[in-house]
Amino acid sequence: MQLIDTHSHIYTKEFDNDRTEVIRRSREAGVSRIVLPNIDVNSIAPLMDLANRYKGYCVPLMGLHPTSVKDDFRDQLAIIEEHLRQDKFWGVGEIGIDLYWDKTFINQQKDAFRYQVNLAKEMKLPIVIHTRNAFDEIFEVLDDENDDSLSGIFHSFSGNIDHYNHIVGYGGFFIGIGGVITYKNGGLDKVVREMNIEHIVLETDSPYLPPVPHRGKRNESSYIIHVAQTMAEVFNLPIHRVAAITTSNALTLFKLNE
Repeated sequence: MQLIDTHSHIYTKEFDNDRTEVIRRSREAGVSRIVLPNIDVNSIAPLMDLANRYKGYCVPLMGLHPTSVKDDFRDQLAIIEEHLRQDKFWGVGEIGIDLYWDKTFINQQKDAFRYQVNLAKEMKLPIVIHTRNAFDEIFEVLDDENDDSLSGIFHSFSGNIDHYNHIVGYGGFFIGIGGVITYKNGGLDKVVREMNIEHIVLETDSPYLPPVPHRGKRNESSYIIHVAQTMAEVFNLPIHRVAAITTSNALTLFKLNE
């Protein structure tokens, strides 16, 4: 049984003391790939170091995270774009809009998101979208920009079934489900139950959002097995079917077998 963690930040400082062991545990848990979305210009070096160390296993993406969008976002985007054009990446991410913590840079976030969406379309790469308190703003951009050349993941999905239906209507997007589905009072399981598993990929968002029974601890890619187990219960499927479907979705989206 193989699983793909489609969203992990194991290149960050939280893993500096035991990154090798974290990778070993993920392999032992059946994780065949770990997808690494970028955060900002400061995370590029550690991300690329890890991707080069574990070529083919750690899959690098390049993008500017919405919470890193400040007054200097155009300078950061220039560096992001330079890397995208010079090096090999499997997607553009983590990009999006986040209005949970701070709405100061809402217009800059929209501009940065739209710019990176168009970069992805030009380069024929999927996008990984971060959205928090911002589905309307994300849809405003994608309703304009979506076409047959655009695909991606709505990472760490936190919406309702109407949001899901809107996303599926775009035609090329998957829903990223992680540890929140294991939270007893989270409510995500009820929304996921109404989805089609053919539209879902699995993720951890390590080091964040650890699943039960590891809630309150640092998350890591090996814990994705708990997400898969809960998904199996929600869909009343054997866990190996959940693994096969979601892994196939990730392989297809990121073209990992090419």
